[in-house]
Amino acid sequence: QVQLVESGGALVQPGGSLRLSCAASRSIASINVMGWYRQAPGKEREMVAHITRGTSDYADSVKGRFIISRDNAKNTMYLQMNNLKPDDTAVYYCNMYDERIGKDYWGRGTQVTVSS
Repeated sequence: QVQLVESGGALVQPGGSLRLSCAASRSIASINVMGWYRQAPGKEREMVAHITRGTSDYADSVKGRFIISRDNAKNTMYLQMNNLKPDDTAVYYCNMYDERIGKDYWGRGTQVTVSS
């Protein structure tokens, strides 16, 4: 079992930056599939950024602005978000998938609001 806790969400002006963190309750070294998702009011949850066995993938809407990374020593995944836009406003969730047992883990989310 893995508990995930997101942090770093805030109110930020357009063009600003934030770094989200996803702290896991145990080692993530053996977890090869993880990512960030977001859900805006009235919309479905969508993938924002994904990292699988070291290869990153991004939604077209965030390419060139967001960077996903992980630090196994700190059991933490990050999402660096730059040049934020109002359309980035959403609750951001982290996800990790343990392939060994076929188990999906989700955090409770952190709110990101981009507004002037």
